[in-house]
Amino acid sequence: MTAGKDPIPPYFNIDPAKAAARLSEPISTARFAKAAAFAAKGRQDLAKRGYAPDGKKRLRRFSTWEICKYLIPVAPAHFRRVLKKYPDLPQGVGEGNSKWFTLEEVLRLRQHFAAEGAADREYLPWRPKGLPAKIVAVSNFKGGTSKTTTTAHLAMSAALDGYKVLVIDLDSQGSLTSIMGGDVPDEWSTAFPLLAKDYAQAVQGENTVRAAADLPPLPFDETLTEALNTRARDIIQPTHWPNIDLMGAQLNLYWAEFQIPVWRMGLRSWSLWDALSNALSGERILDDYDIIFLDTPPALGYLTINALAAADILLVPLGASFLEFDSTGRFFDMLYSTFASIEEGENAVRRADGLPEVKFEWDAVRALITRFDAGQQTDLANVIQAYFGDFMTTYRQELTAMVGQAGEQVNGIYEADYREFNRDTYVRGRETFDRTWAEVKELILGTWYRDLQTSPQEETDNG
Repeated sequence: MTAGKDPIPPYFNIDPAKAAARLSEPISTARFAKAAAFAAKGRQDLAKRGYAPDGKKRLRRFSTWEICKYLIPVAPAHFRRVLKKYPDLPQGVGEGNSKWFTLEEVLRLRQHFAAEGAADREYLPWRPKGLPAKIVAVSNFKGGTSKTTTTAHLAMSAALDGYKVLVIDLDSQGSLTSIMGGDVPDEWSTAFPLLAKDYAQAVQGENTVRAAADLPPLPFDETLTEALNTRARDIIQPTHWPNIDLMGAQLNLYWAEFQIPVWRMGLRSWSLWDALSNALSGERILDDYDIIFLDTPPALGYLTINALAAADILLVPLGASFLEFDSTGRFFDMLYSTFASIEEGENAVRRADGLPEVKFEWDAVRALITRFDAGQQTDLANVIQAYFGDFMTTYRQELTAMVGQAGEQVNGIYEADYREFNRDTYVRGRETFDRTWAEVKELILGTWYRDLQTSPQEETDNG
């Protein structure tokens, strides 16, 4: 190369013979299996970063400063006086004024302050009695929008707020399951058997009708027989969070995307989109929890359709980029096409039979900007806000160093010990999710309150 000249780009003067020499032998399908095995081992090793030495996930303790700032609205001095006055209350561990408490202990302390504390303070989150859990689906068919991260942090926010939470992972990649430390050996530990059970029950009903008409029954295989004996509570597992339970996912859950249309072809009257909703309501899972979060695959497949049909509230995360804005617009278009098509097809039959019509409705829908960089993305974020209007949340979820570090440890930011950062970094890192939770919580409380007005209950509860 002549001195003083700029180097040419790297894609010029590539020698084909040397390029060929660097190639391996042609790749067979067996090589994919080897790569998958390496990835599985690596995934397991990386997932264990946030685990204790015995291979189990444990939630850290919370300091007096954190409790008084974020969890129980009392001054630290008053908090210490109450503990001294009531020695039967959890006293925490640590020296002097620096005490640390488990979340179980924090929940007990919340109950005490709710019973004994100031009447004008919110020690427990508002929750109306007699109404079912609210279901929040987090969905977008574009990958990389922080869908799973948002789901996990909303679940943790709600748990820290005192709600009892169920998270359902419908993405066969199982990322949310890894964050929550779930153990999912096969598809029978996922939502798959619940979908199969709904179809099996529909087949049983159809076969009863066929028997009365002296017609041959529809086939009923071993999968359907086994699904009938599966309960949702058998699949739900506890997590390292005392008030978060998990219905996990793993790779074989993807089989549902192939099996559901086969079942539908076998019984056209089966309402496949209602399978998950029927499982949650029919087995009274909605009575066991306050809030249920659904994490969906990055595609508008049958699992996502089930999640959206079950949801009361739909959250759609997207980054402040043209491609993600464009993709999200197409996602809304596909939602319209899909659910309007279901309504049109079903209602034509229902009108003929004199049955009530199908109508899909959601209490609220919000698009949420994630991974936001105010220095570079404000203008485009404002444009997105203008076009989506009241579909948008007000707050934009910022990307911070703390969020990135928590992701490397397969943890949520609420699981990170603030002593690993300076306090300002911690406060700013958690604020991005605290403010997101505040907007989502407002939607949940508003829809619960509206439900109370249309279906009055005798009383409400703050716990």
